[in-house]
Amino acid sequence: MIDRRAILAATGGAWALGFGGARAAEAKLETVEVVTSRGRARFQVEIAATEAQQARGLMFRKALAPDRGMLFTYKRPRPAAYWMKNTLIPLDIIYIQPDGRILSIVRNARPHDETPLPSGGLVLGVLEIAGGRAAQLGILPGDRVLHRIFPKG
Repeated sequence: MIDRRAILAATGGAWALGFGGARAAEAKLETVEVVTSRGRARFQVEIAATEAQQARGLMFRKALAPDRGMLFTYKRPRPAAYWMKNTLIPLDIIYIQPDGRILSIVRNARPHDETPLPSGGLVLGVLEIAGGRAAQLGILPGDRVLHRIFPKG
């Protein structure tokens, strides 16, 4: 997830938001579409816009449906590096440029791995989906992500 060492130290890491838990029922989902050469892939995502939401991310989840995910949003473009501390399931981490194009993808990030996984450039958003889904759907760098935080084009 995000390089969260300082945030986790301040907030503690014992938070578990799961799609099967009570918090999931409260979570407002938004649609994200990825336009690929094979067509469009649609995901229902939770939005992680605050530092606290981003620090928690998808940690402690035991499962993630193939059409679900989390979109991390930033106010300004920035480099990002995520890690998998306290993350129980493999994830595909999709780094999205300010114009809505995919910059890079970390495929099947390993659970519990604390190695930073950098974006490789400036991003305005990061989409996390179940590990292996990007390959199954043909999602590649350069594909366009459609969501309200990215310009239409």
